[in-house]
Amino acid sequence: MPKPRRDVVAIVRWILLLACWPLWLTVAYANPFYAPPPPQEDAPVFSGDAELGFTRLSGNTNSQTLIGKTLLTWLTGKFTYSLRGEVRSVSKDDETSAEQYLVAGRERYELDGPHYLFGFARWEKDRFAGYDQQLSAIGGYGRQVLDNDIHILSLEAGPGYRHDRLREHGDYRLAVAYTALDYQWFFSDYADIQQEMSFEYTDQNTTSRSLTALTARLNSKLSLRLSHEIKHNSQPPDDTSERTDNTTSASLLYRW
Repeated sequence: MPKPRRDVVAIVRWILLLACWPLWLTVAYANPFYAPPPPQEDAPVFSGDAELGFTRLSGNTNSQTLIGKTLLTWLTGKFTYSLRGEVRSVSKDDETSAEQYLVAGRERYELDGPHYLFGFARWEKDRFAGYDQQLSAIGGYGRQVLDNDIHILSLEAGPGYRHDRLREHGDYRLAVAYTALDYQWFFSDYADIQQEMSFEYTDQNTTSRSLTALTARLNSKLSLRLSHEIKHNSQPPDDTSERTDNTTSASLLYRW
């Protein structure tokens, strides 16, 4: 039986060590970048990712966390469609401290050469971010700058529309200018690093999202991932105490 490569063993050992911390065990994979990658020639017509996590602490600390995420992708000719959903609930001593929901649909149409068109709609509800809900619709042009065995890089930009419903201050209908990038570096046969960033500019604020992830593949279905996500709102609602949310996680991914 061949011995595992040292770099992969080190990555797996590091992720497993970090996964022992209860906070990181409760956070599932996040993906702020909405462009599905270009389909490979042998890609299945239908595929998906799924995660479900639950942690409960009792005794001196009484808390529980429930989080579930799913991503479905299917191919139709030159179109790639994706649908994803997320839910997260955190409570401590019977008081809820986090409650988030997200549903998003996305399509990508391949043009000749390294070009594509995209469009997506996203609905978000975050009980503790000052918004009752946010509904966004964005479309535009993307370019596949790199696409080889080692590096993948996508850039995209386009206009859009966002409807913000604030709990205390009514509704806002905003024009959006959107830009994003998605970079992936396969530095090993079994591991890769991914950097995703997106920016949404409006006359009210700028929302930026960043995800840095290290993934080690265990087999064709399972992977271990260590990731850090940042979401920054340059001008959040008045009843929100922080402009930036940080999430660090170690998770087990299942793909089919």
